[in-house]
Amino acid sequence: MIDSGDLAVQIMLDLNFVRENLDLVRAALNSRNFPADSLDRFVELDAERRRVIGEADRINQLRNAASKEIGALMQSGMKDEANAKKAEVAGLKDQQTDLEKARDAADAEMRELLAGLPNIPALDVPVGKDESANIEIRNWGEPRDFDFEPKDHVDLGEKLGILDLERATKIAGARFAILNGAGARLERALINFMLEVHTTEHGYIETLPPFLVNRTTLFGTNQLPKFEDDLFHIRDERGFALIPTAEVPVTNYHAGEILEAKELPLNYTAYTPCFRSEAGSYGRDTRGLIRQHQFEKVELVKICLPEESDREHETLTADAEKILQLLGLPYRTVVLSTGDMGFGARKTFDIEVWLPSQRTYREISSCSNCGDFQARRMNLRFRRAGGAKPEFVHTLNGSGLAVGRTWIAVLENYQQADGSVLIPEVLRKYMNGIEKII
Repeated sequence: MIDSGDLAVQIMLDLNFVRENLDLVRAALNSRNFPADSLDRFVELDAERRRVIGEADRINQLRNAASKEIGALMQSGMKDEANAKKAEVAGLKDQQTDLEKARDAADAEMRELLAGLPNIPALDVPVGKDESANIEIRNWGEPRDFDFEPKDHVDLGEKLGILDLERATKIAGARFAILNGAGARLERALINFMLEVHTTEHGYIETLPPFLVNRTTLFGTNQLPKFEDDLFHIRDERGFALIPTAEVPVTNYHAGEILEAKELPLNYTAYTPCFRSEAGSYGRDTRGLIRQHQFEKVELVKICLPEESDREHETLTADAEKILQLLGLPYRTVVLSTGDMGFGARKTFDIEVWLPSQRTYREISSCSNCGDFQARRMNLRFRRAGGAKPEFVHTLNGSGLAVGRTWIAVLENYQQADGSVLIPEVLRKYMNGIEKII
C-alpha cells in the first residue's frame, strides 16, 4: 500500500478515462497479462462514491433549507418552533460528515487501485504474451566471422586481469564485479564517449542527479508501488532508496511544475551508477556482468509535447543506436509486444547488441515512450501560448547505453585469437592512446 499522502495525489491513468472506457482498459490489461479483475472493484467503488456524493448533496440541501426555515421562524419570534426544527435536523450534520468520509475513503481506494495498473499500450504495439511476439524492425552491422572459437567476457576479462569477480564476491557478495587497470579505464572511456556524443552531437543537456531519492520520486516514475522489492532501501526514517536508473531522478527534475510549451522538448542525459536487487531473477544471467546489483549507465530522458512524443521516441532510439554504430557493434532493434513491455511504457523499442559468445543479440537499451503516464503521477504539466489550460507532458527515456553491457560487447566483438582485445578507434582518445588490451 502507498504509505505517503503525497503519493496518492496523482494517478497514472485518468480516472474519467477509465470510467468511460472500461472495456478498452480491460482489453489493454489483458493484452499485458495483467489481471483485469481489479476493474470490477473500481466499478464498485465508483458506484459507492457516486451514491454517497448524491446522498451528501441531498442532506446538504435539507440542511440549507432547514437553516433558512429556522432563520425565518426566529425572525417571526417563533423560538419554540425554531428550536424544534433545530432538534429535528440535529443529526444531519453528523450524517453528512460520515458520508464525506465514505466518499474520501472510496476515492482514496480508487486512486490506490489505479496507481497499481500499468500504462495502456499504443495502438501499434504488437499484441503478445511475451518476448516471442516482439518484432524486429531493423538491424545494423554484420556479426564478425571468427576464425577461432570466441570466448565470453568473463574468460577474456579474467585472463587479461581486468575483471575480478571472485574478490568482488568476497567484498560485497554475488552479482558484483571489480574492474582493474585497462578494464576500469575502458568503462570510464565508454562513459565519457557516450556523454560527449549525446551532448555535442545530439543536443542533450548533461546533468548529474542524486543517487538517493525519496518515495514520492520513486512513485513518479512508477517504481512504487509495484517494484518495491526491486529497490535497495536506506534503513532510516527518511525513506530513501538507491536509484535503479537515472530515469528516476532526471524525469522527476521538473515534477510539480508547469512548463511553457516553447521550452519543450527538454532533453537530458546523465551518467549514474544504478542499483537493483533483481528480486525474483535468480538463476538468470548470473555469469559475469550481464545482470548485476550495481552497474553503470548513461541515460537519455525527453520531456515533450504530446503530439511530438512519437517522433521524439524515434529520435531518442536513434541517438542510442548511434553509439553502437560509432563503436562498430552489430545490433538489432525490436518493438516489444504488449506482454513484454515495462510497467510504465506505452511503447518500447529494445536495442540488442550482438554477443559472439552467446551467438545471439542481448538487450543493451530499452527506449520507452511513457505518454502522460509518469507526468500524471508527478503532476508535470505544460501550458500552450495564450494562457491555455495546463496539460500533461509526455515523458520518454532510454539507455544511451548500459555501460557494463557495452563493455562486454566491446571485449567479445573485438577479441583477438591471442586473447587480447582491440580498442575501437573512437575510444582510443579516452584510453590515453591505448590501442589494445593485452
